[in-house]
Amino acid sequence: MSASVLSRSALRAAAARTSFPAATRGLASVATSQAPPSTPESKAPRMKKFQVYRWNPDQPEKKPYMQEYELDLNQTGPMVLDALIRMKNEMDPTLTFRRSCREGICGSCAMNIGGTNTLACLCRIESDTTTATKIYPLPHTYVVKDLVPDLTQFYKQYKSIKPYLQRKDAPTPMKENIQSIADRKKLDGMYECILCACCSTSCPSYWWNSSEYLGPAVLMQSYRWIADSRDQFTEERKAALDNEMSVYRCHTIMNCARTCPKGLNPGLAIAKIKKELALGSS
Repeated sequence: MSASVLSRSALRAAAARTSFPAATRGLASVATSQAPPSTPESKAPRMKKFQVYRWNPDQPEKKPYMQEYELDLNQTGPMVLDALIRMKNEMDPTLTFRRSCREGICGSCAMNIGGTNTLACLCRIESDTTTATKIYPLPHTYVVKDLVPDLTQFYKQYKSIKPYLQRKDAPTPMKENIQSIADRKKLDGMYECILCACCSTSCPSYWWNSSEYLGPAVLMQSYRWIADSRDQFTEERKAALDNEMSVYRCHTIMNCARTCPKGLNPGLAIAKIKKELALGSS
């Protein structure tokens, strides 16, 4: 009795071992028949030229110059940052630029691409392979090296507006500063700023007076706190901007709104500051 049971079990195991490879071969044949045929067109290289600004502070005798790189777009990601990373990793490890999140959140990779200030991680590579893409650091800034601008003055100005909530009342333990939905909505279009400096470095007024004029990015951040219903230093904030070099140096050229990679409008925020100051002085 037990011998017959063992024989039946052995037969079933042998059948399973025999049928498994057959099933595998069947799936393999189906997968092979459904695979798309390779075409010569899909393998044809799409070579694209990039001209990148280069300058090394360790070689001050050598003037800035444009270095040309050529990449196959079929082997490169869709964004300019993908191309720059390939250049650095595979062609020239001395190429220097800032980058971090690769998702348009940190603002590190701000640079001038094709004549427009933008983020390299959000800027798609032009598909036209007959023209070269030109890449420069942010304009009218001191260059640390290659595509890295010196933003010391920019962050110093940002610090000067005290970009944090200020309260005159003593904080209540275990209690939040409540804000209505309507008041919270007033901050939309300002709190999203990532301080990439694309707008400020595209502003002619900032080019001419960057040592004193705060620029569109910092002024928009300043109004973000003026408009915040939870902040209790509104009048002090407005008084600090009521001079000819802080807010009235803006001539509404609107380069800031055109170049912002996040689609914000710093010019509108500056206009609201001017309106607040005008109403307050009347």
